Amino acid sequence: MTGATGATRVTGLRVRRWVAGAAMTAPALAMIAVFFAIPLAMMLWMSLHDWPLLGERSFTGLENYRDALDDTEFREAVGFTIRYTLLTTVVLFVLGLALALLVRRPRRGARFFQAVYFAPVVIGLASGGYLWLFMFQSDLGPAGDLADRLGLADRTTNWFGDTTSALLVVVAMVTWKVVGLQMLLLLSGLQSIPADIEEAAIVDGAGRWQRLRYVTLPLLRPTLALVLVFSVAGSLLAFDQFFIMTGGGPSNSTITAVFQIYRTSFIAFDLGYGAALSALLMVALVAVTAVQMLLLRSSDQWGEE
Repeated sequence: MTGATGATRVTGLRVRRWVAGAAMTAPALAMIAVFFAIPLAMMLWMSLHDWPLLGERSFTGLENYRDALDDTEFREAVGFTIRYTLLTTVVLFVLGLALALLVRRPRRGARFFQAVYFAPVVIGLASGGYLWLFMFQSDLGPAGDLADRLGLADRTTNWFGDTTSALLVVVAMVTWKVVGLQMLLLLSGLQSIPADIEEAAIVDGAGRWQRLRYVTLPLLRPTLALVLVFSVAGSLLAFDQFFIMTGGGPSNSTITAVFQIYRTSFIAFDLGYGAALSALLMVALVAVTAVQMLLLRSSDQWGEE
């Protein structure tokens, strides 16, 4: 009788714990369902239909996905997005690591410069885009006057009239906006490296570049993985900066994949086809992130061996 009562108490305790855990996680699960799972399911369902903004909807199966494979405009947008992603990722990584190494040591003014480098991060991307758009306006912005004084370009140069210059201005704005965050993440990784390891490398005669290549970067791999995933994912999903600063011009040459999805869904009002493009972009983003993580994990295992 006593054993049965004890088992009943244990079962009741487990049930109460399960109910308490479910009650505490229910709000988070509800938010995930409302803001992620349900919209994702609706997007996938819409992608299988001819879904105009107004009018009758019809089931088309995989026709939208077949059309996407033959869509020249979307392929060009994807190609431009890849070029932008590669350029932005390299620039952000190099400058972010350089700034992190610069402010790593506890020297005078290091905290001040950390705050200065991080300050643009708190500015909204749209606000930063409009600020840089004003700065590079012909005959109006200070960037043209500065370039004219330095002999780099004429004051009346239309920075957004050429694909290359428009892309470089956008990359410069994004770098100014985001590099402080990458610096902070890389700085936290650098500060987690034991000082004894670098001191041992110095005793062994390793120079600055040798310590960076063979000591710092290998020990920084987990942080590098986080930084690269953030950088690549953010660049592949770029929209605001090009929508505000270039409007997709000149001649639709700076339209990113998300920009093209926006045009398809909210300008052409082909919501079903736009949903299919979104699904393809989501799959590509997941695949790129998975490949990054696998490569970094493989390099870690190789280094251990």
